[in-house]
Amino acid sequence: MLILSIAVIVVVPVLAEVFRYFIVANLKPDGVFTAIPHVLDLVYSENRGVAFGMFQDGTVFFAVTTSIVIIVALIFLIKNYKTSKLLTVSLSLIIGGGLGNLYERIAHGYVVDYLRLSFFPPVCNFADYCITAGTVCLIVYLLFFSDFLKDGKKKKAQADAEADGDS
Repeated sequence: MLILSIAVIVVVPVLAEVFRYFIVANLKPDGVFTAIPHVLDLVYSENRGVAFGMFQDGTVFFAVTTSIVIIVALIFLIKNYKTSKLLTVSLSLIIGGGLGNLYERIAHGYVVDYLRLSFFPPVCNFADYCITAGTVCLIVYLLFFSDFLKDGKKKKAQADAEADGDS
């Protein structure tokens, strides 16, 4: 499982940069290309902010924040990669996508977004979708396959039992 994790963490940013290269080389002059009518457009967009272009021109802040999130996720992954395949894949996608966007932000001062779905109009990029998929998988893992909520309920039950004992 560790090899798969390393592969995802390496391949995602490489693919993100390959896609970016082709978008910049081929789409930048025209701006928009309909890949699948009424479903997917490729749209060249320079995003100097975060999700949906919010908080423009915070490159240093976003680079530092992204670095911290990547480091925390990497530490958690190293400590827990044997716990669950779903957890490992989700963290690997988040780290890989974060590295892809971090590289672009540091190297170019912005992230190139290019994927616009008809049912989700904000323009995103491959790394963004990897981060999103990883986050959804992480939430599914935490809600349905981990003791995350169970531990909280146990602690609350223990605290309630102790409070009842004190009365």
